[in-house]
Amino acid sequence: MNIERLVAMANDISRYFASEPDTAAGVEGVANHLKRYWEPGMRKQIVAHLSAGGAGLEPLARQGVEKLAELDSKLRA
Repeated sequence: MNIERLVAMANDISRYFASEPDTAAGVEGVANHLKRYWEPGMRKQIVAHLSAGGAGLEPLARQGVEKLAELDSKLRA
């Protein structure tokens, strides 16, 4: 999938979770949504995009993708 589309989707998801009163809950919400509903290839692409600088990711989306990367690395360990 096109990375610009994935970034837009991650930003949309983060806007939904931005309503959480606790930022940590918002970050968890974004990461859990990505983990639950995105295909592994999509998750791999967005994590690689973040590693390359993460252009276009809004702050909460960026934090959510960072959390997703952390969760994925724990699964591989």
